[in-house]
Amino acid sequence: MVRVSVYDDNKARRESLEAFLQLSPGLFFAGGFENCTHILTNIQSAEPDLILMDIEMPETDGISGVLQVKKNYPHIKIIMQTAFDDDDKVFAAIQAGAEGYILKNASIVQLSQSIDEVMNGGASMSPSIALKVMRYFSTQAQPNNYHLTLKETEVLKHLSKGLSYKMIADQMGISYFTVNNHVKKIYEKLQVHSLGEAVAMAHKNKLV
Repeated sequence: MVRVSVYDDNKARRESLEAFLQLSPGLFFAGGFENCTHILTNIQSAEPDLILMDIEMPETDGISGVLQVKKNYPHIKIIMQTAFDDDDKVFAAIQAGAEGYILKNASIVQLSQSIDEVMNGGASMSPSIALKVMRYFSTQAQPNNYHLTLKETEVLKHLSKGLSYKMIADQMGISYFTVNNHVKKIYEKLQVHSLGEAVAMAHKNKLV
């Protein structure tokens, strides 16, 4: 059972996500909170395995929350939920180390898939966010050789386009498990810890 906490200042959205979690097999609603002001105390009582984190919240926002969580509870997975209206905040969330980045208008199926991928050691990013990251870094640094294999480069290219692990597996004719292994190798070789960092590094160094 995956314990999921929700951080969002919109009460209606918190209640909507609570209903979704309560109706989803294998997921447990571990509390909803309107901001990250008391996030460390919240975590001690709620004991979440994963947090659905809004970026924009009053008093203490989601990016500050991610930084606190990753410093004190690095094992807790975080999926950022964004309205996608501010490039700087999207990139700040990537740098903070969250494992997932999805739009607030993502479907229940997409949200469920994102949670599944993150809890299985992967990462998740909405295609439009991946595209924005790609465009931002596409003209930055010169190429570097990180000794990626052809398969790893192909997986990284698909990730940069915003494809999910399952979609990559189907397109390449390999298993989900194999895709996950390729991603772990990519992280090791690029010395990154999240999908956002990997995509940013790929385009910054013209690896795809």
